[in-house]
Amino acid sequence: MESKQERTFNAQAFLDSVGVARTIVEYQPGDVIFSQGDPCKVVLYIQHGAVKLSVLSKAGKEAVVAILGAGDFFGEGCLAGQPVRMGSATATEGSTILLIDKAEMGRLLHQQRALSDRFIAHMLARNIRIEEDLVDQLFNSSEKRLARTLLLLARYGKHDAPVRPIPKVSQETLAEMVGTTRSRVNFFMNKFKRLGFIDYKDGLKVNNSLLTVVLHD
Repeated sequence: MESKQERTFNAQAFLDSVGVARTIVEYQPGDVIFSQGDPCKVVLYIQHGAVKLSVLSKAGKEAVVAILGAGDFFGEGCLAGQPVRMGSATATEGSTILLIDKAEMGRLLHQQRALSDRFIAHMLARNIRIEEDLVDQLFNSSEKRLARTLLLLARYGKHDAPVRPIPKVSQETLAEMVGTTRSRVNFFMNKFKRLGFIDYKDGLKVNNSLLTVVLHD
């Protein structure tokens, strides 16, 4: 029987290996990695840190699409022939990003089955997340949407520890992600803290028990 270690492909180790042409760039909090409308030429991989993906409307309103962390790919639209970036990517904390040319990434995906499997799993998970976000916006209260957003940021179900620190994110950004006001986010965050669902000691940590808010009718 295949072990958990054998099933888990270490994308970081592979991308760090000899023979993979890539550029490593360090970003400080607030640095723009790419802007909406920029040429779409590379796939990016977060080695360390956190990245905010956002889209700006013609009216100048920003919508936060996702907050990504270490181990996530982004900017993969170039592989499907996307000529320019459809949104912007900004570092929300000190981050180390690997930039892989789309031709090199295409070669790797064709030649390395393990990386291809990992990448496809990433894309499928991203698509599922988008569908769930749409349902969330249509049917759930802002309190449930905030609870789900916090659990996603803490990568609920991907780690063994019951309490997980999340990337640094402001209440303004959470409000943009949830589709509500900062004051409502502040109200619910205080409620979650009072109930023991979250903890601010040594950074914001999310407890598995927050799931009860999402599941509660």
